[in-house]
Amino acid sequence: MTSDLLKRGKKIKLAIFDVDGVLTDGRLYFLEDGSEFKTFNTLDGQGIKMLMAAGVQTAIISGRKTPVVERRAKNLGIAHLYQGREDKLVVLDELLGQLGLSYEQVAYLGDDLPDLPVIRRVGLGMAVASAAGFVREHAHGTTQARGGEGAAREFCELILRAQGRLDAALAAYL
Repeated sequence: MTSDLLKRGKKIKLAIFDVDGVLTDGRLYFLEDGSEFKTFNTLDGQGIKMLMAAGVQTAIISGRKTPVVERRAKNLGIAHLYQGREDKLVVLDELLGQLGLSYEQVAYLGDDLPDLPVIRRVGLGMAVASAAGFVREHAHGTTQARGGEGAAREFCELILRAQGRLDAALAAYL
């Protein structure tokens, strides 16, 4: 973890996550009846809860729309959920206007080209290890973990560490 990432992470008030390829491994599972399911990593969920407990707001922006993502967001307590929104930069601007935040106060974790405009605009724009190469090249940093395999947890802990809150967040479980 570089000092630049920690410097960027110190200012974060809102963390935004993509879904497919970030909170999941990127595979899409379709059942015969047309419904779909996704698998989520519990480590990621706990990281998001720790981030929220430390006062950082969270959001999901996904280009796809599915009830399972709505259920996951509700289970985690993520207040800001945007699905079926291809232009993620437009959503970011809407959200910043609503929350009264600036770009530098936002962290974003993504994996593919639709995430890149937001990754490049926010204060801390990161890619998961399994992200497209072009996205990794243009992100501020890349997680060691792959999407759906703890990358979001790593991202959350980076922000908590940068803000001097990680030790307290972990100590709560001792």
